[in-house]
Amino acid sequence: MIYLDPLRLKAIILSTLVDCGVSEEAANHVAESLVTTSLRGVDSHGVNLFPHYVRAVKAGRIKARPNIAVTQTGLSVARLDADHAFGHYAGSMAMAKATELARQTGIGAVSVSNSTHFGAAAYFALQAANADCIGLALTNADALVKAYGAKKSFFGTNPVCFAVPLDHEEPYCLDMATSLVSWNKVLTFRRRGEKIPKDWAFDADGCSVENPDMSVSLNPAGGYKGFGLGMIVDVFCALLSESVISKDILPMFTSPIEQRRKISHFFMAFRISNFCDVNRFRSSMQSMVDRVRTLEPIDADIPVMVAGDPEKYHQQMRIKSGIPIEEEKYTELIAVNAEFSSAVIR
Repeated sequence: MIYLDPLRLKAIILSTLVDCGVSEEAANHVAESLVTTSLRGVDSHGVNLFPHYVRAVKAGRIKARPNIAVTQTGLSVARLDADHAFGHYAGSMAMAKATELARQTGIGAVSVSNSTHFGAAAYFALQAANADCIGLALTNADALVKAYGAKKSFFGTNPVCFAVPLDHEEPYCLDMATSLVSWNKVLTFRRRGEKIPKDWAFDADGCSVENPDMSVSLNPAGGYKGFGLGMIVDVFCALLSESVISKDILPMFTSPIEQRRKISHFFMAFRISNFCDVNRFRSSMQSMVDRVRTLEPIDADIPVMVAGDPEKYHQQMRIKSGIPIEEEKYTELIAVNAEFSSAVIR
């Protein structure tokens, strides 16, 4: 592994995008999302994706200077047409609008159409949690999750992210795909030439496989339950924004890079103080989290955790040691901008 300094990494990502014609505001959201996501240990949605994003901007799939339109359609509701902007930027604008509406009415909801891959959903839900709101972020994706009982895929990994503030630490954050694992994890094993667990993915006939090269679809989390959740995500994201559903979204990596994918998202913010005292809520939430953590573990060496604890641990470690990246991915970064070599710690 090669270890990269997160601050230097963010600066180079930002300058590279600006050199590609991306606005500084949009580029800052992309850089912040990728670096914070990698710091949190979610490498599949972090800096590893940057070379792909640069190719997409240069090819025109992602617009460097989009004409984003926000239309408020009710006291607590708005629609955002991303005009094929970076999803990180469009999503941040949408969550900012949802939070603004929540400050006014208690609840804000914003649908997003004509967007692109937005990285990790946690980036947006945490924005709401840090504003003393409950944050909810959803996105659809191309069809990679096998339909329950079928041979073929229909819905995407369609993640759901939920974040709320705590009393004396970073927010609680559940960020989960409705598939058992992300497709990028399968790609990581494929790149390493390693077998995947047999319950992760399926071949073209819908049979479970351990060879990542034969994988064409993913297992929904919890069988029919995860499949059902994936469908709900498409209802919120695609149907409410009059966009295409997962089955009709172009694949991220294998479709022509110049073709636009028309991904859709959905964001909600709930202003806690409209329901109860925000300080008491923070205290009660902290108490619940702490009580779970103090449960007796099965293995004394493995503590009981809540969602987001592994990410907090990784963040503490990586702030000190740097962001690890495989040599192949580092080579891709260098091909984009040789300045990435100046971010190497060891």
